[in-house]
Amino acid sequence: MDAHERIRKQLAENPVLLYMKGTPDFPQCGFSARAVAALNGCGVPFAFVNVYENEDIYHALPEYANWPTFPQLFVKGEFVGGCDITLDLYEQGDLQRMLEEAVTRPK
Repeated sequence: MDAHERIRKQLAENPVLLYMKGTPDFPQCGFSARAVAALNGCGVPFAFVNVYENEDIYHALPEYANWPTFPQLFVKGEFVGGCDITLDLYEQGDLQRMLEEAVTRPK
């Protein structure tokens, strides 16, 4: 399975998925740490992929999402944005709603 197929499979299996540097317990960049903090602040479960442990995804995802940096947040298979967009949505209260809908409503 190539990287794009793996990404599609991961997105199909996880309603909220964060591609990040490191893990939620040990983020390896400040942007990933801030995105995790926003997601944790919503209290909704999310999955993650450590792009440092998945080199093929690390290289393929920027092209797949048409977004050059990490982290990258996907909700119900759709690209939401990186750290700044995630934080803006959190501060406006929209992220909470998006995540709750994603985990309670089927795709």
